[in-house]
Amino acid sequence: MLTSLSIRDVVLIEALDLEFHDGLGVLTGETGAGKSILLDALGLALGGRGESGLVRQGAAQAVVTASFDLPPGALADVLAQNGLDVEPGEPLIVRRIVKADGGSRAFVNDQPASAALLRELGGSLVEIHGQHDDRGLLAASGHRALLDAFARIDTGAVARAHRTWREAEDLLATARAELDTQERDREWLEHAVAELRAFAPEPGEEAELADRRAGMQRGEKIAADLQAIADLLDGSDGGLAKLRQAARILERVAEDHEALAEALEAIDRAIDDASASQDKIDEAARALTFDPAQLEADETRLFDLRALARKHRVQPDALADLTDELGARLDLLESGGAGIAARERAVAVAARAYETEAATLTDARTAAAARLDTAVKGELAPLKLDAARFRTVVAPLDAWGPAGKDRVEFEISTNPGAPFAPLVKIASGGELSRFILALKVALAEEGGAATMVFDEIDRGVGGAVASAIGERLARLSRATQLLVVTHSPQVAARGDQHLLIAKSHDGIVTRTGVRSLDEAERREEIARMLSGATITDEARAQAERLLETA
Repeated sequence: MLTSLSIRDVVLIEALDLEFHDGLGVLTGETGAGKSILLDALGLALGGRGESGLVRQGAAQAVVTASFDLPPGALADVLAQNGLDVEPGEPLIVRRIVKADGGSRAFVNDQPASAALLRELGGSLVEIHGQHDDRGLLAASGHRALLDAFARIDTGAVARAHRTWREAEDLLATARAELDTQERDREWLEHAVAELRAFAPEPGEEAELADRRAGMQRGEKIAADLQAIADLLDGSDGGLAKLRQAARILERVAEDHEALAEALEAIDRAIDDASASQDKIDEAARALTFDPAQLEADETRLFDLRALARKHRVQPDALADLTDELGARLDLLESGGAGIAARERAVAVAARAYETEAATLTDARTAAAARLDTAVKGELAPLKLDAARFRTVVAPLDAWGPAGKDRVEFEISTNPGAPFAPLVKIASGGELSRFILALKVALAEEGGAATMVFDEIDRGVGGAVASAIGERLARLSRATQLLVVTHSPQVAARGDQHLLIAKSHDGIVTRTGVRSLDEAERREEIARMLSGATITDEARAQAERLLETA
C-alpha cells in the first residue's frame, strides 16, 4: 500500500509531505484548490509523462517520491529482471525528477531506473479511476483479465497448450520450407549423389594414391641402376660368382697354411654379405616395380579425386562423408511426404489439445460471468440504478491465443427495454461513476489492487445515492487501501483518514497545501461541504450526525 508521498516544486505545491494509512482516505477541498495537482504528482511518480509544465515557476526541477509497503514476494520478478534489489520487509521507494528544461530521471530505492519501469511497477501498485478514465474497467481489452482475476482462473494450462501448438506449427512450416528448397535442388542432388557413389571415394585414399604413384615414379628412374647392380653381383661374370670360384680353389689349399684358411673365412663372409645385399636389392626391385598401366590408372584416379573435391569445395578426404550426407538428403527428399504428414499429425494433435483446454477455460469464464453479473446486480439498486442491467459477455475470438479463445466485455442497459451496449458508450457521468464503483466492489471481494484512487467518482450524485457510494467505498477499503477525491459529505464522513487540500496566496505567490484533519476539523470541513462558504450550526449538527452514522 501507499505509505507516503513527498512532493517538491510541482505546479502550485512548493513542499508537501503526506503520510497515508490503510482503509479509506478522503481528500476534500474547494473547487480549484489543487486536488488534480496531487493526483498528477502521484501519476508522475508512477511513470507518467514528465512535462516541464509540472515544474513550479522559478524552480529548477520538480521531485516526487512515493513509498510503498509490499507483501512478501510482490513484484520480485519484475525487480530482479531489472537488476534491482529490494530486501524483504524493505519499503519500495519510487522517485521521479523532472527538470525545468524537460529532462527527467527515475529511481527505484535510489537505484537509477526508467520511466517505463515505473509505469510497470505503478500498474501493480496503484489503480486510478475517474469519470473519464479510459483504462481499467472501461477498456474492453482488460475485461478478460478482470474476469479471470475475479474467478481466480489459472490460464497456465491453455498457455502451455497454445505454446505446444505453435511450436508444432513452426516445425511443420520449417519442414515444408526445407522440402521446397530440396525439391528445387532435386536434379542437382540426384546427379551429385550418383556421381559420388559411382566414384566411391574412400577416407585416406588421396594419400595412398599419392604415395604409390611417387614410389612407381621413383622405381622407373632407378630400375636400370638396380639391374646393373644385380648383374655385377650375380651375372655370368658377376662378382659373387667369382667369389664362389675363389672359395672353391681356397678350400683345396686352405690346410697348407693358416693365412689361406683365414682368407677362405673372409671370402665366405663376403659371399654371405653379398648374398644378403642381393636379397635386399631384389626386395626393393620388386617393391619398386614400374607398371606403366598401374601408374596411369593411379594418376587418373588421383587427379579425378582432387577435381571432384574442388567441385564440391571440400578436402578429398571429406568426399566419403559428403557422399553419405547428400545421400541422406536425397533419401529425406524421397520420404519427405511422410515427414510432412507426421508433422501435420502433430499439429492436429496439439490443436485438439489446445481446443480442449480452451473449451474448459470458456466454461469456467461463462460460469464466472454469471456470478459476477449477480454480484454487480446486488450493488446497483442501492446506488439508485434499479432499472439498469449489467452483463458480462463471453464471446468467441477470431484469433485464438495463449489466454484462450474468448472475448470478454462488460455491457450495460440503463433503461428497461434499452439494448445492451459497452459500458463506456452508454453511461452518463454519474451513472458511469456508480457502475465503476459497483464493479470494483464486486471484483474486490475476490481480491483487488494494493491501492486504488477514485477521482471524484461521486460527482453528480447526492443524498441517498452519495450515502450508498460512501458505504460501498468503506466496504471496498476493507479489502484494499482506498484514496478518494470527493465533494460529497456523505463520502467524506466515511473516511478513516481525512486530508484537506487548500490554496493560499501571500500577495506574491499562490501555493497549494494539504494537511491531515483531526476530529473537530473534520466536522468543520464536512459542515462546509454541506452548507458552502457560510457554515451554519445546522450544517455542523448534520455533519456530526453523518460522522456518528459512519
